[in-house]
Amino acid sequence: MLRRPLLTALFAGLISATGFAPLNLWPLLLLGLAVLLHLVHEAPRLRAALARGWMFGLGHFAVGNNWMQHAFDYQDKLPPALGYLAVLLVACYLAIFPAVACGLAWRFKAAVRIHAGWEGPDSAYVLAAAAAWMVSEGLRATLFTGYPWDPIGLGWLTVDPVAQGAALIGTYALSGVMMLAAGALYLLWFRNYHFAASVAASLVALALLGTAHAPEIPRTAESPPQLRVRIVQPNIGQEALHDPDYNEKVLARMIALSKGASLEPRLLIWPEGMVNDLIEDGYPDPRWYRVDPRIVRARIGATLGPLDTALIGGNALFFDDKGRITGAGNSIWPVDPSGMLGKRYDKAHLVPFGEYLPARPFFEALGIARFAAGDVDFVRGPGPQTIEINGVGKVGMLICYEVIFSGQVVDPLERPDFIFNPSNDAWFGSWGPAQHLAQARMRAIEEGLPILRATPTGISAVIDARGHVVASIPHLEEGAVDALLPAPRPPTLFARIGNAAAAAMALLLLLFAFAIRRFAR
Repeated sequence: MLRRPLLTALFAGLISATGFAPLNLWPLLLLGLAVLLHLVHEAPRLRAALARGWMFGLGHFAVGNNWMQHAFDYQDKLPPALGYLAVLLVACYLAIFPAVACGLAWRFKAAVRIHAGWEGPDSAYVLAAAAAWMVSEGLRATLFTGYPWDPIGLGWLTVDPVAQGAALIGTYALSGVMMLAAGALYLLWFRNYHFAASVAASLVALALLGTAHAPEIPRTAESPPQLRVRIVQPNIGQEALHDPDYNEKVLARMIALSKGASLEPRLLIWPEGMVNDLIEDGYPDPRWYRVDPRIVRARIGATLGPLDTALIGGNALFFDDKGRITGAGNSIWPVDPSGMLGKRYDKAHLVPFGEYLPARPFFEALGIARFAAGDVDFVRGPGPQTIEINGVGKVGMLICYEVIFSGQVVDPLERPDFIFNPSNDAWFGSWGPAQHLAQARMRAIEEGLPILRATPTGISAVIDARGHVVASIPHLEEGAVDALLPAPRPPTLFARIGNAAAAAMALLLLLFAFAIRRFAR
């Protein structure tokens, strides 16, 4: 009998979370998952397996999402100490999904007895566990608006050749591969060398196929020149938000870091939340404007050369037919040198309690407010869009954590040339920005598209179509980085079929598991 299995499961979850950025100790992720597989296999009842999976998830998500606490440091209505409780409450909810995976794996183990009285762990059990884990991560990415932060497949990002397999099968399928690798480590203890060899061979094959898949189109003398990009990072955090001159201070610093116009086309990239005055004309009540929006746009346009374009973030307001405000948009606009705005993109995947308050009357009565300042909730946009900009090309737009949703980041009707992902990670300490960047890198691999990522305090980066960071500004540093826009790859297999690849892989693993058990009988 195992001694203190729940405490062991909690510790396994704690150490497994170190497999993600910023620590990237992926062998510990493998070890933690291997321990979990053993604990679940040895559980005497389904209830015990569920409890062990839940304790693992509690430790895993409490460490991995520790950055959430820092969001409470900048709230007047919510005490900072409440942030620690929030991390635990979120972990309690997210731990349900590993518990479900463990319950399914245990149920498979218990359903069939292996011949000759052998009841030890086998390859069929590991295959079923990997399939169950993939299903649980798919559920976590979907239910209650979804929260697919740090799927275990993200741990492969440190092992670049394997990570390139995301171009074929996607991140959730890589999570299944991670569980298979952990299972191989577990079965080595029982001298099951055949399964370990099979997993190792599969990893090599996946790495080779992923690396060779969808190579970049070589440049020729007829190819258009690469666009120059400047990403600006002002290193202005949330602590300055309540300064009376905050809006002007931020805009002035952004303009100072943006200068450098030339006769060559240039794309200027600003982070989310750096334009805090309204910049659209025509709102029904002039009292909404603190500053004339034409002046703000003209100041931004003055930083641009004659062939330049800026991509900036700000807020739009929406009104009913009687001129009453109905909501706000977390939005992106292209701006040309004359200060004219292009087509607007509105964020579609909004953050509960961050950008809107569910059941507002109930939570307001409890004194709970949303994190983003303001009494008007944000309104959901139409979803991923490709916006064509003269001199720039086709741009896919994703604001903040929209980039973490695998298979939901590209306009299905028109593939962009690259993705622009402004974010404000100043809320989230040192772990959150590193994890956010890692997930953006995985989206680049999956879709075969470069991603331009800009945040106020970092980590801002130019990411190529294989998920490699080719230029960046470190966390908590002020500056600007200039780079050439990386070329896109042809559409990857994952870009064509999406998470159907993960569903097919989960089904295939489960069929193999049943076949192995049937053959053994």
